[in-house]
Amino acid sequence: MSLLVAGRDTTASLLTFTIYMLAEHPEVLTRLRKEILEKIGPHRRPTYDDFREMKYLKAVLNETLRLYPPVPFNLRTSNQGTTWPNKQPGGKPFYIPPNTRTPYVVFMMHRRKDLWGPDAFEFDPDRFLDERLHKYLTPNPFIFLPFNAGPRICLGQQFAYHEASFFLVRLFQAFSTVALVPEAQPPDSRAPAVWKEDKEGRKGREKIRPKTHLTMYVQDGLWVTMREVRTAEEP
Repeated sequence: MSLLVAGRDTTASLLTFTIYMLAEHPEVLTRLRKEILEKIGPHRRPTYDDFREMKYLKAVLNETLRLYPPVPFNLRTSNQGTTWPNKQPGGKPFYIPPNTRTPYVVFMMHRRKDLWGPDAFEFDPDRFLDERLHKYLTPNPFIFLPFNAGPRICLGQQFAYHEASFFLVRLFQAFSTVALVPEAQPPDSRAPAVWKEDKEGRKGREKIRPKTHLTMYVQDGLWVTMREVRTAEEP
């Protein structure tokens, strides 16, 4: 069960929300396909070395992981008593007794403007490539926790990146566009109408309903259409 949840559900979640974001941001897909065709071409299978050179592909995956982390909620239990530093000047540390369960919500952390900047709600893969990377993530790497961090970081992190990268490369060698199909969506898969009242966050712009049990998923699935590449010359 652990292998199925950790090895299948998480990657399925990442790919689902990546396709969702590419459908919502066709300019990102256009740029991603350009990198795929320039680095690999229309037919060749990608290799490990190819992925190391595909910076934009990695940025697209990271930005999806930031906004839609496959495991949005987690917790840790203290084996022994410890203290948590207080960020307030002169503040006393917080005492954590033994066997205390401490939850943390990665989903919320990844959208905090004080950690990611004023555009934290926006889907923008370039934040992992431009000066924002060095301003926010480099000095504080623990703000990005799709695979957890520290000594218990996910052992399958690189496998997940490579699996998702391989899927996306092969998919967009064969297909040039992806679009949502609202008329095909079951009613429960659509974002609740009340979400449209959210004018500042992301709820107001959601076209699907993200939910979670242990991993995040789209209720009733993601319904899309794709345009197949017909000739080798077609972009």
